[in-house]
Amino acid sequence: MKDEQEMVLTDPSSPSSPEDVSRRKFLQTGVFGACAVYIGAIGYPVFRYLNSPVEASQLASAVKEVTLDKANELAVGTALMFKFGTSPALLIHHADGSWVAMSAVCTHMGCTVKFDEGAKKITCACHGGVFDAATGENISGPPPRPLERYDVKVNDANVVVTKIS
Repeated sequence: MKDEQEMVLTDPSSPSSPEDVSRRKFLQTGVFGACAVYIGAIGYPVFRYLNSPVEASQLASAVKEVTLDKANELAVGTALMFKFGTSPALLIHHADGSWVAMSAVCTHMGCTVKFDEGAKKITCACHGGVFDAATGENISGPPPRPLERYDVKVNDANVVVTKIS
């Protein structure tokens, strides 16, 4: 009887054997580590997504003026896309010789708008928004507000676009 009890206590298949405890601890550590890596892989992009608008708005508000070299050579009736800080913007040279610069971010859902040379309008392909190319006012579609306008100064070497305060 005593021999049977000793065999039970030293049997390697018993849950209380030192080998099983270390294997169990190893598996628990491995599973915990895999879960931590998985949570990190999911959590980091979510954090960057939620944090990036704050960074972008700080960078965009820091930029007050952009100088566009050789933009003064832009053909009449055409437009130039450029970056104003971190946001896209449009510089339009109208047929009457006037220059207009405005944000190229639609006020509806934030899509990038483009200048339609044929129609002489600014359009948003996402939801059909249409803006006046001379003023940036919303003409049709879902955009609730006009595009943000910038001040334009043209000289012999370049074009200087400044945020209107």
